[in-house]
Amino acid sequence: MYDFQVFGYYAAPIAATFFPGSNAYASLVASLTIFGAGFLMRPLGALVLGAYADHRGRRAGLLLTLCLMAVGTLSIACTPSFARIGLVAPLIVLMGRLIQGFSAGAGNPGVSVYLSEIATPGRKGFYVSWQTASQQVGVIGAALLGLVLTANLSQDAMTRWGWRIPLLAGCAIIPLLFFLRRSLEETRAFLERRHHPTAIEVIKKVVVNWRLVLLAIMLVTTTPVCYYMITVYTPTFGSAILHLAYQKTMIVTLCVGISNFIFTPLMGTLSDRLGRRGILIGVVALILLTAYPALLWLVGAPSFPKLLAVELWFSVLFSSYSGAMVVFLTEIMPLQFRTTGCSFAYSFASAIGGFTPAICTFLIHATGNRAVPGLWLCLVALCGLIATLLLSPQRIARTVAFTAVEPGGTAAVY
Repeated sequence: MYDFQVFGYYAAPIAATFFPGSNAYASLVASLTIFGAGFLMRPLGALVLGAYADHRGRRAGLLLTLCLMAVGTLSIACTPSFARIGLVAPLIVLMGRLIQGFSAGAGNPGVSVYLSEIATPGRKGFYVSWQTASQQVGVIGAALLGLVLTANLSQDAMTRWGWRIPLLAGCAIIPLLFFLRRSLEETRAFLERRHHPTAIEVIKKVVVNWRLVLLAIMLVTTTPVCYYMITVYTPTFGSAILHLAYQKTMIVTLCVGISNFIFTPLMGTLSDRLGRRGILIGVVALILLTAYPALLWLVGAPSFPKLLAVELWFSVLFSSYSGAMVVFLTEIMPLQFRTTGCSFAYSFASAIGGFTPAICTFLIHATGNRAVPGLWLCLVALCGLIATLLLSPQRIARTVAFTAVEPGGTAAVY
């Protein structure tokens, strides 16, 4: 996820490299739109790569997604500037970003399903929450590297070539990740199935159960919107909108990553004890009550301490919601299309959340209200509340629209 996210942290220098022009706002929006374009490929990647993982195995899916991410990241890092090759440059960057998005479509959900299926009894929340928590290592790494670069390079050097270093650093760790994923064993839940449906069969099951998938999308959307608001968008919001020093905004991003890393497993563990739905409803209520007022307080008199306080509060809300939501998502999806269903729901929601930096920039520009991102967060939180209330165990049982018969076995409703 470091490779997928790092583009957003350096949206401003990337804009100057591939979208030069006299209008800084237009260049920044173009860069953030390219960042968001990767999310448009995630639903397609979820269907194709998710079906591949449901048919060939969780381990095989994880290896394929990693290889595709490497190709996309390297192509962006090595593309010459617009000044050197003209319009071809942003087209290559767009293609690389689309490949990244296709890969990410089944990346995170595939890991979540794997962790859910290897978890020991009564500890699914703890196990699965580490998928989200581990992403924060990418946030922390990107923020630390950003601090080192801004401390040692001039603004001109960062704009001309410094932004490429974090992308190349991401490529450098891929061989280690490939080695680690090759060492994984396949999950028992997958191996014990007597029938592994083909990709077409898996996709058909997703289509038939569209109501469940739609509710899952509504459930998930709060997570990527909040996540990209407090991580990827923070450096841009702090520097370009609030006019704070870029280095200080990276410090805030670093603190948010650390906070997410600590609180997400704690909340995942708490969900094992208290249940998922109660935590989800409580967190959504807090978002609706505090998101917009918190940003109003921040933009009234912007400062580093205020930005840090608001982003850390949002971090606690994100971690609490995500810690319970991700494992809940794996539990409501039937086994036969679990990876595909989770991946599609997560990816479609991420396609919305990934445009959060661009949406927030546009809304602020259109309304003149620098606190308006809080209303955007409240809107998706309301969708999450509706989905959580509708996704009771009884409703899920009525929603799942098929009964599967394993060859040689008895009928089983998943």
